[in-house]
Amino acid sequence: MKWQGRQGSSNIEDRRGMGMGAVSIGGGLGGLVLLLLISALTGTNPLDLIGVTPESQQEETSGTRGLRENDPQAQFISVVLADTEDTWREIFRSHGEEYVPPILVLFDGATQSACGIGRAEVGPFYCPEDRKVYLDLSFFRELDQRFGAPGDFAQAYVVAHEVGHHVQRLLGISEKVASAQRYGDQQRANALSVRLELQADCYAGIWGHYAGRRGLLDPGDAEEGLNAAAAIGDDRLQRMTQGQVVPESFTHGSSAERVHWLRRGLDSGRLEACDTFSNATN
Repeated sequence: MKWQGRQGSSNIEDRRGMGMGAVSIGGGLGGLVLLLLISALTGTNPLDLIGVTPESQQEETSGTRGLRENDPQAQFISVVLADTEDTWREIFRSHGEEYVPPILVLFDGATQSACGIGRAEVGPFYCPEDRKVYLDLSFFRELDQRFGAPGDFAQAYVVAHEVGHHVQRLLGISEKVASAQRYGDQQRANALSVRLELQADCYAGIWGHYAGRRGLLDPGDAEEGLNAAAAIGDDRLQRMTQGQVVPESFTHGSSAERVHWLRRGLDSGRLEACDTFSNATN
């Protein structure tokens, strides 16, 4: 990606080095895979599996706004975040709405959010309660080395996916899904979760579409993102950890589905193309 020299976002909160520390369940992406597997098999929110309690949701930690100097990976994420802000501001304006961007929190190991204690083992996540994206940069090392999904656009896709959840929050989609999940069995709740995640993939693709029009993308960048989407499909995670695939337990979608919807957003650049709730996913 052509990101050097571009303006970064001011909506960064840096909590790295604040000393909360990580409580490991196996460490790195291995712990993440285990958490996602247990979540898929039980239908449990991953945050519930790492000791989130009502008490832990009452306080919120604040960090330093802005970034340190000589911090290229964080600066890259800041530029990506700024570009998502440009994209969604333009799209919301075209629909007569105002886009209010999220805050992106950088942390080491573990940190407090309004949704409970977020840990690196869970991977990047969006908390709708405080409208913040949480990211431990070590996730990208795991994405590269263990999942075979290297590249700066692969990292950008992850950020854009979480921002996609913020867009869903602003549009009222995530609230409707949460309400519908309360009135059905676990299999239906999982299916709705898949639709929500695939739509966030499509929204990430919309950002990629606009980023390409602004000249940020290099040849092969889109393929990096598609490779990353395939790498974190539920079927691949389950095959890695348990040797078999249980589709009814999916919560994020198969590799093929995630690639399909990311590509759809990349190709179309339109919100209307990302209706995963009424369109077939293949």
